[in-house]
Amino acid sequence: MLPPDRATSERQKAIANRLPSGENLLLDYIHKLERHRQGRRAVLMRLSLLQGVNRREHHVRIAVSTFDTLVKQLKGQIFALSNSDLMFIFKETALDEVEAAIVRLRFMFSDDPLLASEGTVRAASKSGFADWFLLERDYDSLLQLAQRMVSEERQRRTQELAQGMTSQAAPRPQRKGEALTPAMLAKLEDSLARADLANMMRRQGISAIVGKSPPQPVFYELFISIADLRETLLPNVNLASSPWLFQQLTETLDRRVLSLLNKHDDRTVAGDVSINLNVQTLLSPEFLVFDDNVKASMRGTIVLELQKVDVFADLGAFLFARDFAHDRGYRICIDGVNFESLPFVDRERLGVDLVKLLWDPAMTEGMLPNGTSFDDYVRHCGPSRAILCRCDAQDAIECGQAAGITLFQGRHVEGLLVAEQARQKGLYRRRR
Repeated sequence: MLPPDRATSERQKAIANRLPSGENLLLDYIHKLERHRQGRRAVLMRLSLLQGVNRREHHVRIAVSTFDTLVKQLKGQIFALSNSDLMFIFKETALDEVEAAIVRLRFMFSDDPLLASEGTVRAASKSGFADWFLLERDYDSLLQLAQRMVSEERQRRTQELAQGMTSQAAPRPQRKGEALTPAMLAKLEDSLARADLANMMRRQGISAIVGKSPPQPVFYELFISIADLRETLLPNVNLASSPWLFQQLTETLDRRVLSLLNKHDDRTVAGDVSINLNVQTLLSPEFLVFDDNVKASMRGTIVLELQKVDVFADLGAFLFARDFAHDRGYRICIDGVNFESLPFVDRERLGVDLVKLLWDPAMTEGMLPNGTSFDDYVRHCGPSRAILCRCDAQDAIECGQAAGITLFQGRHVEGLLVAEQARQKGLYRRRR
């Protein structure tokens, strides 16, 4: 992997400063309320003060959803900040409903030392968990707080970006933790049979981005967070230390994911989605049960993602699984195609619908390891058949677009989606 040049680094820093984070959106909203302070309050919920085990990504997401009804009723606006804190600005008439929502939050985190001794909603402010603001009286202090948050967030992003550039130039350190053993794997598989994996299920959009237009979600990838799984079940074990045992683990996860999606009351599969599976899972009884439960009309909206390594490990099994999946109406995507393996993955010859490419700064050089051009590869693959993933900065999207790619996935794409959704909500409120 080639380190980016200085110009690219400076451009990435500038882009990072322009990205609309939760802090930026909050500051913009407070400015708009300067002439509309009367009858409005705000509450800052400091989830950042909770123990690390209580402020994982899914905890924050659930906490945000607690205020969904109030937001939909146009009674307030929620802002998720980069340090896991939440700010809710609302109309004073909804005070009782807001306090009820905070009661639900306190119940959710009741085992945390910060809230274990709290008796009332307002008592939470004594520990620093909740800070209340009356905009008529506290507008200036709230504005200063938001400005300070934006400044701190900008500094944090710049530092992270600088660290990221350094880590790209240096070899990656080995991940710490004990090596995974067969005995540990057996114990883990036994735990997975009983664990509720719903909270570890993640969704990340694959979006179409053309020119400077905002991203348009095409479908959503569903996957289990290995990091959350490791932290929850075997925090001191490196799950990827043995490729073969890790392969066995992913096959077990496949079966659990299919079991989760087979629930009749689960709407996760509604709409266009992709699911990560192993080739052997496609040939398993669990997949046949899943297939039976999927409506025939929905199969065309489901993409089955197969890892490149798994495909080439047994081409015969892959070809059989591919034909079976295509006959049932599913689409196939080869995942995990990195810069070095690009010349060996021919979408048309493999007979698949999509190829997911891992972003690499070396792609900006325009030449592949075998001497052919990146643009030629994309043209042969089909610009609408290639997905550029792990796009964590704007330069990845710009490079992909220059080669003709229109489908993108990654943290930066998610940030653009959140910003566009916030903008659309603002337009909707103004029209009302």
